[in-house]
Amino acid sequence: MSVESMTAGQVMSRVLVAVKPDESPLMAWELMRRAGVHHLPVVAGRHVLGILTREELAASWSGGPQEQSIRPVRELLGRERMPRVGLDMRLDRVAAVMLDAGVDAVPVLSGGLIGLITARDVLSAVAGRTGASDGPGEVVTGMFHLEPVLPPRNEPVPPTRSWREA
Repeated sequence: MSVESMTAGQVMSRVLVAVKPDESPLMAWELMRRAGVHHLPVVAGRHVLGILTREELAASWSGGPQEQSIRPVRELLGRERMPRVGLDMRLDRVAAVMLDAGVDAVPVLSGGLIGLITARDVLSAVAGRTGASDGPGEVVTGMFHLEPVLPPRNEPVPPTRSWREA
């Protein structure tokens, strides 16, 4: 199959790790780390609210684990309209949408979120390394909740020894 005739549905990532809008940046970071992904769709059901990137998450990081566990990731999403593509959109058009919007990932929608196309997916297709599949996709949100274990605020934090003292 030539790259000129490929569609979004043939090159998209079909199994996605996603996060709900009320989850914390700490949870989003842990999901990205464990799944080895750089883009995390923020979803409410099958409706995609935005795509959170590692870079955006890192740039928004302030404070420690406690601060990162109490605010919702929905606050990290931009206000601008996120580009979206359809299942049958040709790959060259998908790449143009990504370039025009200045993003490196777009959700693929068909009655809801069914896939994600990243710049890496486009490059893989151009290099002929796409395992094109027409099988169904799957969106998995975090199945656990992370909460930091910190000492109460009125107790002093015990000093840690440096490696030189050890």
